[in-house]
Amino acid sequence: MSSDQILAVYLGNLVDSTYTGVYHVKIKIHFYPYEEKSSFYSGVADLILPVSRNLPLNDGLWFEIQNSTDISSEEVKIPQNAYRAVLEVYVSFHENDEFWYSNPPNDFIAANNLTDVFPGNGSFREVLVSLDGKVVGAIWPFTVIYTGGINPLLWRPITGIGSFDLPSYDIEITPMLGLMLDGKSHKISFSVTNALNVWYIDANLHLWLDGDSKKTEGKLIEHKSFPLSLSLESNFTGLNGSFLTESNRTIQLTGWLNSSYGVIHTKTVQNFKYANFMVIGNEGNMQMVNQTIHFRDAVYSKMSSSSSHSLKSAKKFYVSLNSDSIDQGNKTFTSVANLTLGFNEKTIKSLGSRLSKTSLKNLQKGNGSLLVKDSSVVNGLASTKQAYHYSEDSFRYSRNVGSSNYTILYDKQKYA
Repeated sequence: MSSDQILAVYLGNLVDSTYTGVYHVKIKIHFYPYEEKSSFYSGVADLILPVSRNLPLNDGLWFEIQNSTDISSEEVKIPQNAYRAVLEVYVSFHENDEFWYSNPPNDFIAANNLTDVFPGNGSFREVLVSLDGKVVGAIWPFTVIYTGGINPLLWRPITGIGSFDLPSYDIEITPMLGLMLDGKSHKISFSVTNALNVWYIDANLHLWLDGDSKKTEGKLIEHKSFPLSLSLESNFTGLNGSFLTESNRTIQLTGWLNSSYGVIHTKTVQNFKYANFMVIGNEGNMQMVNQTIHFRDAVYSKMSSSSSHSLKSAKKFYVSLNSDSIDQGNKTFTSVANLTLGFNEKTIKSLGSRLSKTSLKNLQKGNGSLLVKDSSVVNGLASTKQAYHYSEDSFRYSRNVGSSNYTILYDKQKYA
């Protein structure tokens, strides 16, 4: 480090007579060694700027999005010799939107006078990212389920995918650099479509700097942010019904930038497709949710010297949930749940004549039951299994693990 830096840590959670205690935390910081860039698109960023609330604060630095009209912003000023920019966004949803993918439509809630029972606004959410009022990217998030979600016994000791290591989402905004290299501050903003309280969001702006130039220059050639397409088909009578929500969106940016590497033309494309089918039955006590998000994004960069780079990825996020509450009388009920949670991701990266491919599949399946009396869990059972498969060119790795009632039943790893 060339100067002193601030490390801020905040751990917020429920604090009461049961959960109050002392946390012992160990922090490890990894420093990346300096590497000579072999091309204009290689290596890690030269500078990372935080995009969050500012110190001093008595809580976390993340923005808090409370509803669908909330917009949180931070102004950033970047060095005038930047030639690439990637915004890495963190998203965490809680309280009334912790299970946003299972929220019924508002017309169902209003018709059954369930305003104080069910959170609403339907099952679709998206995080929109804007630069000076222009939408530059979107995030249709993976459905992270925390360790108290659905049935807490599902997540002991195997925890939900991403629950202890939240995924981040990269948005390439290099085509926008032509608007940001004027030495002035520019506003990065976040909002959440259909949001209920609360969404925590912050970001890091990764910047690659041209060491052989004091000032780069560029221009945004094309900015296309097509309107969100969102449809809902509702069919319900009383507390029983079915709901199909579908959506899609495309965002496209194109720009050029002149640096010591030459003139770099960059094009980025984000394509999203979403479907959520929900069934509510047993007079509102049973719910089935099947949701799938398909996300394809691509970055194409080409220099005037014909050197080119591309990064393409195809992601699929899916969750399938079937839950029911069965009245046992005497203020007692049984809660049962079956869950499938996972994602698939394939990437293809090319740098000149070099080509690299990766594939990742991460799948969890679990089922369990809880006996609840007077709002307290009397007993319960649950089992979970997880299959993880990763490949990169000729390398292969897989791990399969299963657990039941706090006990690991098997844990198998394989390298190839």
